[in-house]
Amino acid sequence: MTVLLEMRERIKLIYSKFEAFIVPVIKFLLAFIVLNTLNGSMGYMTKINDVKIVLIAALACSFLPVGLMALIGAVFSLMHMYALSMEVALVGLCMYLIMYLLFFRFSPKDSLVLVLTPLLFSFKIPYVVPIAVGLLCGPSSLVSVGCGIAVFYLLQTVIDSAANIRTMGDEQILEKVRMMVESILGNKAMLVMIAAFVLTVVVVYLIRRMSVDYSWTIAMVAGAMTNVVLLLIGDLLYDVNLSVGSVLLGSLLAIIVAKVLEFFRFCVDYSRTEKVQFEDDEYYYYVKAVPKMTVAVPTKTVKKINTQRNRTPAAAPRSGASRQSGGGRSVDVERTGPDRGAASQLQNRGGVRRGQRSMTVGNAERPEPVDDNVEDYGEEWP
Repeated sequence: MTVLLEMRERIKLIYSKFEAFIVPVIKFLLAFIVLNTLNGSMGYMTKINDVKIVLIAALACSFLPVGLMALIGAVFSLMHMYALSMEVALVGLCMYLIMYLLFFRFSPKDSLVLVLTPLLFSFKIPYVVPIAVGLLCGPSSLVSVGCGIAVFYLLQTVIDSAANIRTMGDEQILEKVRMMVESILGNKAMLVMIAAFVLTVVVVYLIRRMSVDYSWTIAMVAGAMTNVVLLLIGDLLYDVNLSVGSVLLGSLLAIIVAKVLEFFRFCVDYSRTEKVQFEDDEYYYYVKAVPKMTVAVPTKTVKKINTQRNRTPAAAPRSGASRQSGGGRSVDVERTGPDRGAASQLQNRGGVRRGQRSMTVGNAERPEPVDDNVEDYGEEWP
Protein backbone atom coordinates (compact mmCIF):
# COMPACT_ATOMS: atom_id res chain seq x y z
CA MET A 1 0.00 0.00 0.00
CA THR A 2 2.87 2.34 0.72
CA VAL A 3 4.16 1.91 -2.82
CA LEU A 4 0.75 2.84 -4.24
CA LEU A 5 0.52 5.89 -2.01
CA GLU A 6 3.98 7.03 -3.06
CA MET A 7 3.00 6.55 -6.71
CA ARG A 8 -0.14 8.62 -6.14
CA GLU A 9 1.83 11.42 -4.54
CA ARG A 10 4.32 11.38 -7.39
CA ILE A 11 1.50 11.59 -9.94
CA LYS A 12 -0.05 14.50 -8.06
CA LEU A 13 3.33 16.22 -7.88
CA ILE A 14 3.94 15.79 -11.61
CA TYR A 15 0.42 17.02 -12.42
CA SER A 16 0.74 20.12 -10.23
CA LYS A 17 4.14 20.89 -11.73
CA PHE A 18 3.16 20.47 -15.41
CA GLU A 19 -0.55 21.28 -15.21
CA ALA A 20 -0.23 24.04 -17.79
CA PHE A 21 0.89 21.44 -20.36
CA ILE A 22 -1.06 18.35 -19.28
CA VAL A 23 -4.54 19.90 -19.34
CA PRO A 24 -4.35 21.18 -22.95
CA VAL A 25 -3.00 17.81 -24.12
CA ILE A 26 -5.89 15.97 -22.43
CA LYS A 27 -8.41 18.37 -23.95
CA PHE A 28 -6.85 17.91 -27.38
CA LEU A 29 -7.00 14.11 -27.17
CA LEU A 30 -10.57 14.14 -25.86
CA ALA A 31 -11.76 16.53 -28.60
CA PHE A 32 -9.99 14.52 -31.28
CA ILE A 33 -11.60 11.27 -30.10
CA VAL A 34 -15.07 12.84 -29.86
CA LEU A 35 -15.01 14.49 -33.28
CA ASN A 36 -13.37 11.52 -34.98
CA THR A 37 -15.97 9.15 -33.49
CA LEU A 38 -18.75 11.49 -34.62
CA ASN A 39 -17.43 11.60 -38.17
CA GLY A 40 -16.95 7.85 -38.21
CA SER A 41 -20.52 7.08 -37.08
CA MET A 42 -22.28 9.69 -39.26
CA GLY A 43 -20.00 11.04 -42.00
CA TYR A 44 -22.76 12.48 -44.21
CA MET A 45 -20.91 15.73 -44.94
CA THR A 46 -17.63 14.88 -46.64
CA LYS A 47 -16.18 18.38 -46.26
CA ILE A 48 -15.76 18.07 -42.50
CA ASN A 49 -15.09 14.33 -42.58
CA ASP A 50 -11.38 14.99 -42.86
CA VAL A 51 -8.56 14.39 -40.41
CA LYS A 52 -7.12 17.85 -41.01
CA ILE A 53 -10.39 19.55 -40.06
CA VAL A 54 -10.65 17.36 -36.96
CA LEU A 55 -7.09 18.18 -35.92
CA ILE A 56 -7.68 21.91 -36.31
CA ALA A 57 -10.91 21.76 -34.30
CA ALA A 58 -9.28 19.61 -31.62
CA LEU A 59 -6.37 22.03 -31.38
CA ALA A 60 -8.81 24.90 -30.87
CA CYS A 61 -10.64 22.91 -28.18
CA SER A 62 -7.38 22.37 -26.27
CA PHE A 63 -7.27 26.09 -25.40
CA LEU A 64 -11.03 26.55 -24.86
CA PRO A 65 -13.34 25.54 -21.99
CA VAL A 66 -14.96 22.11 -22.10
CA GLY A 67 -18.37 23.71 -22.68
CA LEU A 68 -17.20 25.02 -26.05
CA MET A 69 -15.99 21.52 -26.90
CA ALA A 70 -19.57 20.32 -26.47
CA LEU A 71 -20.75 23.20 -28.65
CA ILE A 72 -18.28 22.32 -31.41
CA GLY A 73 -19.42 18.70 -31.27
CA ALA A 74 -23.05 19.81 -31.61
CA VAL A 75 -22.14 21.95 -34.64
CA PHE A 76 -20.40 19.01 -36.30
CA SER A 77 -23.43 16.77 -35.73
CA LEU A 78 -25.83 19.41 -37.08
CA MET A 79 -23.74 19.78 -40.22
CA HIS A 80 -23.91 16.02 -40.80
CA MET A 81 -27.69 16.13 -40.23
CA TYR A 82 -28.04 19.00 -42.68
CA ALA A 83 -26.12 17.03 -45.30
CA LEU A 84 -28.63 14.20 -44.79
CA SER A 85 -31.78 16.34 -44.67
CA MET A 86 -32.68 19.86 -43.65
CA GLU A 87 -35.69 18.58 -41.68
CA VAL A 88 -33.48 16.28 -39.64
CA ALA A 89 -31.15 19.18 -38.86
CA LEU A 90 -34.16 21.27 -37.77
CA VAL A 91 -35.34 18.56 -35.35
CA GLY A 92 -31.81 18.16 -34.02
CA LEU A 93 -31.44 21.91 -33.53
CA CYS A 94 -34.69 22.07 -31.54
CA MET A 95 -33.54 19.25 -29.25
CA TYR A 96 -30.16 20.90 -28.74
CA LEU A 97 -31.84 24.18 -27.78
CA ILE A 98 -34.05 22.44 -25.21
CA MET A 99 -31.06 20.62 -23.73
CA TYR A 100 -29.05 23.85 -23.79
CA LEU A 101 -31.67 25.63 -21.68
CA LEU A 102 -31.86 22.75 -19.19
CA PHE A 103 -28.13 22.23 -19.00
CA PHE A 104 -27.03 25.81 -18.53
CA ARG A 105 -29.85 26.41 -16.08
CA PHE A 106 -29.04 23.56 -13.68
CA SER A 107 -25.52 22.23 -14.28
CA PRO A 108 -23.36 24.55 -16.39
CA LYS A 109 -20.15 23.29 -14.73
CA ASP A 110 -20.66 19.66 -15.75
CA SER A 111 -19.71 20.04 -19.39
CA LEU A 112 -17.27 17.15 -19.12
CA VAL A 113 -20.13 14.81 -18.14
CA LEU A 114 -22.13 15.99 -21.14
CA VAL A 115 -19.21 15.21 -23.46
CA LEU A 116 -18.18 11.88 -21.93
CA THR A 117 -21.66 10.34 -21.63
CA PRO A 118 -22.41 9.89 -25.37
CA LEU A 119 -18.76 8.99 -25.98
CA LEU A 120 -18.86 6.14 -23.44
CA PHE A 121 -22.19 5.00 -24.88
CA SER A 122 -20.59 4.72 -28.29
CA PHE A 123 -17.75 2.66 -26.75
CA LYS A 124 -20.29 0.29 -25.12
CA ILE A 125 -19.20 1.16 -21.55
CA PRO A 126 -21.92 3.57 -20.39
CA TYR A 127 -22.40 2.05 -16.92
CA VAL A 128 -19.35 3.88 -15.59
CA VAL A 129 -21.19 7.19 -15.94
CA PRO A 130 -23.81 7.07 -13.13
CA ILE A 131 -21.44 5.64 -10.50
CA ALA A 132 -18.60 8.07 -11.31
CA VAL A 133 -20.97 11.05 -11.40
CA GLY A 134 -22.58 10.04 -8.10
CA LEU A 135 -19.16 9.81 -6.44
CA LEU A 136 -17.60 12.99 -7.81
CA CYS A 137 -20.50 15.37 -8.58
CA GLY A 138 -23.68 16.66 -7.01
CA PRO A 139 -27.42 16.20 -7.59
CA SER A 140 -27.48 18.83 -10.34
CA SER A 141 -25.39 16.52 -12.51
CA LEU A 142 -28.54 14.50 -13.18
CA VAL A 143 -29.38 16.98 -15.93
CA SER A 144 -25.99 16.50 -17.57
CA VAL A 145 -26.36 12.72 -17.53
CA GLY A 146 -29.88 12.89 -18.99
CA CYS A 147 -28.80 15.32 -21.72
CA GLY A 148 -25.82 13.15 -22.64
CA ILE A 149 -28.05 10.08 -23.00
CA ALA A 150 -30.52 12.08 -25.12
CA VAL A 151 -27.69 13.24 -27.41
CA PHE A 152 -26.50 9.67 -27.98
CA TYR A 153 -29.96 8.36 -28.82
CA LEU A 154 -30.67 11.34 -31.06
CA LEU A 155 -27.58 10.59 -33.11
CA GLN A 156 -28.42 6.88 -33.08
CA THR A 157 -31.94 7.63 -34.33
CA VAL A 158 -30.54 9.73 -37.16
CA ILE A 159 -28.16 6.92 -38.15
CA ASP A 160 -30.92 4.28 -38.06
CA SER A 161 -33.37 6.46 -40.02
CA ALA A 162 -30.90 7.65 -42.65
CA ALA A 163 -31.89 5.00 -45.20
CA ASN A 164 -35.63 5.82 -44.95
CA ILE A 165 -35.02 9.56 -45.05
CA ARG A 166 -33.01 9.31 -48.25
CA THR A 167 -35.87 7.48 -49.99
CA MET A 168 -38.33 10.29 -49.21
CA GLY A 169 -38.73 13.18 -51.60
CA ASP A 170 -38.08 16.82 -50.89
CA GLU A 171 -41.80 17.56 -50.72
CA GLN A 172 -42.34 15.15 -47.79
CA ILE A 173 -41.21 17.62 -45.17
CA LEU A 174 -43.86 16.89 -42.56
CA GLU A 175 -43.39 13.14 -42.93
CA LYS A 176 -39.68 13.46 -42.20
CA VAL A 177 -40.26 15.68 -39.17
CA ARG A 178 -42.99 13.40 -37.83
CA MET A 179 -40.86 10.31 -38.27
CA MET A 180 -37.95 11.86 -36.41
CA VAL A 181 -40.07 13.17 -33.52
CA GLU A 182 -41.91 9.88 -33.11
CA SER A 183 -38.66 7.91 -33.24
CA ILE A 184 -37.08 10.04 -30.54
CA LEU A 185 -40.04 10.30 -28.17
CA GLY A 186 -41.01 6.66 -28.68
CA ASN A 187 -37.52 5.35 -27.97
CA LYS A 188 -38.15 3.23 -24.87
CA ALA A 189 -34.48 2.30 -24.51
CA MET A 190 -33.60 5.97 -24.05
CA LEU A 191 -36.30 6.44 -21.41
CA VAL A 192 -35.21 3.32 -19.51
CA MET A 193 -31.56 4.41 -19.59
CA ILE A 194 -32.36 7.92 -18.37
CA ALA A 195 -34.51 6.62 -15.50
CA ALA A 196 -32.00 3.97 -14.43
CA PHE A 197 -28.99 6.27 -14.59
CA VAL A 198 -30.73 9.11 -12.75
CA LEU A 199 -31.84 6.84 -9.89
CA THR A 200 -28.37 5.27 -9.73
CA VAL A 201 -26.74 8.69 -9.42
CA VAL A 202 -29.12 9.58 -6.57
CA VAL A 203 -28.44 6.33 -4.70
CA VAL A 204 -24.66 6.64 -5.05
CA TYR A 205 -24.66 10.29 -4.01
CA LEU A 206 -26.82 9.75 -0.91
CA ILE A 207 -24.81 6.77 0.35
CA ARG A 208 -21.36 8.25 -0.19
CA ARG A 209 -22.44 11.35 1.77
CA MET A 210 -23.23 9.25 4.84
CA SER A 211 -20.84 9.16 7.80
CA VAL A 212 -20.57 5.36 7.90
CA ASP A 213 -17.26 3.60 7.40
CA TYR A 214 -16.38 2.65 3.83
CA SER A 215 -19.23 4.78 2.52
CA TRP A 216 -17.69 5.12 -0.95
CA THR A 217 -17.27 1.37 -1.37
CA ILE A 218 -20.84 0.75 -0.20
CA ALA A 219 -22.09 3.48 -2.53
CA MET A 220 -20.43 2.10 -5.64
CA VAL A 221 -21.59 -1.47 -4.97
CA ALA A 222 -25.14 -0.34 -4.19
CA GLY A 223 -25.17 1.87 -7.27
CA ALA A 224 -24.03 -0.97 -9.54
CA MET A 225 -26.72 -3.28 -8.13
CA THR A 226 -29.38 -0.59 -8.45
CA ASN A 227 -28.41 0.07 -12.05
CA VAL A 228 -28.51 -3.63 -12.97
CA VAL A 229 -31.89 -4.18 -11.31
CA LEU A 230 -33.49 -1.13 -12.89
CA LEU A 231 -32.20 -2.00 -16.36
CA LEU A 232 -33.44 -5.59 -16.07
CA ILE A 233 -36.86 -4.38 -14.89
CA GLY A 234 -37.01 -1.93 -17.79
CA ASP A 235 -36.05 -4.67 -20.19
CA LEU A 236 -38.84 -6.90 -18.90
CA LEU A 237 -41.47 -4.17 -19.00
CA TYR A 238 -40.64 -2.45 -22.29
CA ASP A 239 -38.60 -5.09 -24.16
CA VAL A 240 -35.62 -2.85 -24.92
CA ASN A 241 -33.42 -5.82 -25.86
CA LEU A 242 -30.61 -5.26 -23.37
CA SER A 243 -27.82 -7.80 -23.10
CA VAL A 244 -27.64 -9.13 -19.54
CA GLY A 245 -24.00 -10.13 -19.95
CA SER A 246 -22.96 -6.68 -21.15
CA VAL A 247 -24.86 -5.06 -18.28
CA LEU A 248 -23.12 -7.24 -15.67
CA LEU A 249 -19.65 -6.83 -17.18
CA GLY A 250 -20.18 -3.10 -17.59
CA SER A 251 -21.25 -2.78 -13.94
CA LEU A 252 -18.18 -4.72 -12.81
CA LEU A 253 -15.96 -2.42 -14.90
CA ALA A 254 -17.74 0.56 -13.37
CA ILE A 255 -16.86 -0.66 -9.85
CA ILE A 256 -13.20 -1.04 -10.83
CA VAL A 257 -13.08 2.48 -12.27
CA ALA A 258 -14.85 3.79 -9.17
CA LYS A 259 -12.21 2.18 -6.91
CA VAL A 260 -9.48 3.93 -8.88
CA LEU A 261 -11.32 7.25 -8.48
CA GLU A 262 -11.68 6.58 -4.75
CA PHE A 263 -7.95 5.94 -4.42
CA PHE A 264 -7.12 9.34 -5.90
CA ARG A 265 -10.00 11.32 -4.40
CA PHE A 266 -11.09 9.73 -1.11
CA CYS A 267 -8.38 7.49 0.33
CA VAL A 268 -8.82 7.44 4.13
CA ASP A 269 -7.76 5.23 7.02
CA TYR A 270 -10.82 4.13 9.01
CA SER A 271 -8.65 2.31 11.58
CA ARG A 272 -7.57 5.69 13.01
CA THR A 273 -11.02 7.26 13.18
CA GLU A 274 -11.53 9.76 16.00
CA LYS A 275 -14.78 11.08 17.46
CA VAL A 276 -14.69 14.53 19.02
CA GLN A 277 -17.36 16.27 21.09
CA PHE A 278 -17.32 19.94 22.05
CA GLU A 279 -19.74 22.80 22.58
CA ASP A 280 -20.11 26.54 22.44
CA ASP A 281 -22.76 28.94 23.71
CA GLU A 282 -25.39 27.79 21.22
CA TYR A 283 -24.60 24.25 19.98
CA TYR A 284 -23.17 20.87 20.88
CA TYR A 285 -20.88 19.40 18.23
CA TYR A 286 -20.28 15.71 17.56
CA VAL A 287 -17.48 15.37 15.02
CA LYS A 288 -16.15 12.21 13.40
CA ALA A 289 -12.65 12.73 12.03
CA VAL A 290 -11.23 10.21 9.58
CA PRO A 291 -7.57 10.87 8.62
CA LYS A 292 -6.45 10.65 5.03
CA MET A 293 -3.87 8.12 3.96
CA THR A 294 -0.83 10.10 2.94
CA VAL A 295 2.84 9.35 2.70
CA ALA A 296 5.81 11.63 2.12
CA VAL A 297 7.59 11.13 -1.17
CA PRO A 298 11.24 10.21 -0.46
CA THR A 299 13.77 12.64 -1.83
CA LYS A 300 17.37 11.92 -2.74
CA THR A 301 20.12 14.42 -1.94
CA VAL A 302 23.50 14.00 -3.63
CA LYS A 303 26.47 15.73 -1.97
CA LYS A 304 29.72 15.94 -3.93
CA ILE A 305 32.89 15.97 -1.85
CA ASN A 306 36.14 17.05 -3.49
CA THR A 307 39.06 15.05 -2.01
CA GLN A 308 41.73 16.37 -4.35
CA ARG A 309 45.07 16.97 -2.57
CA ASN A 310 47.77 19.45 -3.40
CA ARG A 311 50.47 17.32 -5.05
CA THR A 312 52.79 20.17 -6.15
CA PRO A 313 55.79 20.84 -3.88
CA ALA A 314 55.27 23.80 -1.64
CA ALA A 315 57.43 26.80 -2.35
CA ALA A 316 59.66 28.08 0.42
CA PRO A 317 57.84 30.71 2.41
CA ARG A 318 59.12 34.18 2.54
CA SER A 319 60.69 35.71 5.60
CA GLY A 320 58.12 36.30 8.28
CA ALA A 321 55.57 33.99 6.59
CA SER A 322 54.27 30.58 7.56
CA ARG A 323 52.38 27.92 5.60
CA GLN A 324 49.26 26.15 6.89
CA SER A 325 47.85 23.09 5.14
CA GLY A 326 45.11 20.56 5.74
CA GLY A 327 41.87 19.16 4.33
CA GLY A 328 43.18 19.05 0.77
CA ARG A 329 44.09 22.73 0.51
CA SER A 330 46.95 25.02 1.56
CA VAL A 331 46.85 28.57 2.86
CA ASP A 332 49.80 30.94 3.00
CA VAL A 333 49.77 33.26 5.98
CA GLU A 334 52.32 36.07 5.97
CA ARG A 335 53.15 38.29 8.89
CA THR A 336 54.83 41.59 8.17
CA GLY A 337 56.19 44.24 10.47
CA PRO A 338 57.11 47.90 10.10
CA ASP A 339 59.83 48.84 7.66
CA ARG A 340 63.32 49.37 9.16
CA GLY A 341 63.55 52.64 7.33
CA ALA A 342 60.40 53.85 8.98
CA ALA A 343 61.77 52.72 12.38
CA SER A 344 64.97 54.73 11.83
CA GLN A 345 62.97 57.82 11.00
CA LEU A 346 60.96 57.39 14.21
CA GLN A 347 64.23 57.01 16.19
CA ASN A 348 65.67 60.13 14.63
CA ARG A 349 62.59 62.05 15.59
CA GLY A 350 63.12 61.05 19.21
CA GLY A 351 60.34 58.53 19.68
CA VAL A 352 56.76 57.87 18.72
CA ARG A 353 53.73 60.01 18.92
CA ARG A 354 52.22 61.23 22.12
CA GLY A 355 49.99 58.61 23.70
CA GLN A 356 51.80 55.65 22.12
CA ARG A 357 54.73 53.41 23.05
CA SER A 358 56.38 50.58 21.20
CA MET A 359 55.95 46.87 21.89
CA THR A 360 57.55 43.82 20.34
CA VAL A 361 55.41 41.23 18.51
CA GLY A 362 57.46 38.40 17.03
CA ASN A 363 60.15 39.92 14.82
CA ALA A 364 58.41 43.27 14.47
CA GLU A 365 57.42 46.10 16.70
CA ARG A 366 54.30 48.22 16.71
CA PRO A 367 53.15 51.16 18.81
CA GLU A 368 50.87 50.51 21.77
CA PRO A 369 48.44 53.14 23.08
CA VAL A 370 49.10 54.43 26.59
CA ASP A 371 47.60 56.94 28.88
CA ASP A 372 47.29 60.46 27.47
CA ASN A 373 48.69 62.00 30.69
CA VAL A 374 52.12 60.46 30.11
CA GLU A 375 54.62 62.79 28.52
CA ASP A 376 56.25 62.05 25.18
CA TYR A 377 59.27 59.80 25.36
CA GLY A 378 61.25 57.75 22.96
CA GLU A 379 62.71 54.28 22.98
CA GLU A 380 65.53 53.01 20.91
CA TRP A 381 64.82 50.21 18.48
CA PRO A 382 67.09 47.21 18.93
